[in-house]
Amino acid sequence: MSAEQVRSAERALGAGTWTITFGAVLYSVLTVTPLMAGHTPPGWRWTAPILPLVVDAAVVIVVRMDSTLARLGGDGGRWPTVLRWMTGLMTVLLNVGLSALDGDLVGVAVHAVAPLLLIVTAETSLAYRKAIAAALTAREMAERQERAERDRRAEERRRQEREERLAQFEATERRERERREHDAQLLREQREHEARLLREDREEAARKEAAERAERECREREVSEREHRARAERLAQVEREREAAERARAELLAGGPAVERLPEDRAREIARAAYGAGLPQRAAAELTGWSAGWIAARYQEARDNRTLHAVPALIADHGKEHVS
Repeated sequence: MSAEQVRSAERALGAGTWTITFGAVLYSVLTVTPLMAGHTPPGWRWTAPILPLVVDAAVVIVVRMDSTLARLGGDGGRWPTVLRWMTGLMTVLLNVGLSALDGDLVGVAVHAVAPLLLIVTAETSLAYRKAIAAALTAREMAERQERAERDRRAEERRRQEREERLAQFEATERRERERREHDAQLLREQREHEARLLREDREEAARKEAAERAERECREREVSEREHRARAERLAQVEREREAAERARAELLAGGPAVERLPEDRAREIARAAYGAGLPQRAAAELTGWSAGWIAARYQEARDNRTLHAVPALIADHGKEHVS
C-alpha cells in the first residue's frame, strides 16, 4: 500500500469521524437544550444550550487530541481515557434524560444512538489511528532500514569503485614508472654503447695514427739511412775519384817541361790536370809545349765543364733536402 493510499484512508477516517462528531454534537445540543430549559429557572433558560455545548466541546477536544497523539505515535496516559468516557457518559445521560424522566423507553433508545455512536466512533478512530501509526512507523523503520541498507551497499560499491580506481591508478602509475625506468635503462645502455664505440674508434684511430707514425718514422729512418749510405757511398766514390784524379794528375804532371809540343790529346789531359791542380797557365804551357793562348782556351773549357756538372748536382741535393 502506497503512502498516498494511507493518507487517503486517514483523510477518509478523519472526515467520517468529524462528520459523526459534529452530527452527534448538533443532535445533542438540540436534544439536551429542552431538558436543561425544563430544569432551569425561568430567568436563566437562555443558558440551557451552554451545558451541552461544554460537554460536546470536551468531546471535540478528546477526539482532536486523540487523533493528533495517534498520528504522532504518543500516549496521553490515563486522564484522556477518563475524560473521553466521562464526556461520553455525560452525553448519553443528557440525551436520554428527558425520555427517561417521561418513562419513554423508545425515546431513551433513540436518543442514545447518537452519543453511543460518537463514543464508539471515537474509540474505533483512535484504534484505527494507532494501528495506522504503528504500521506507518514499522513501514518507516523498514524503509529507513532499506535506505540504510541501500546506502550501505551504495557506500560499499563506491568504496569498491574507489579501491578499484586507486588500484588501476597505482597499476597505471607502476606501469608508467616501469616504462620510464626501462626507457632510462635503454637510454643509458645506448649512451654507454655509443661511448664505448666512440672510445673504441678513438683507440683504433690512435692505434692507426701510432702505426702510421711508426711506419712513417720507419720509412723516414730507412730513407735517411739510404740517403746516408748513398751520401757516404757518394763521398767515398768522390774520394776515390779524387784520389784517382790526383794520382792521374800527378802522373801527368810528373813528366816535367816538354821539349817539344805534345800530341793534342795528351796536351788536353795535361791541361785539365793542371787546371784541376790549380797550376798557372804558364806552367801548363811548359808541360805541354803548347802556346799560352791554347792553354787559356783549355782552362776556359775546363771551367765551363765544371759549371755544367755543378748545377745538376746542386739541383739534386736541393731536391733531396726538400723531400727530407
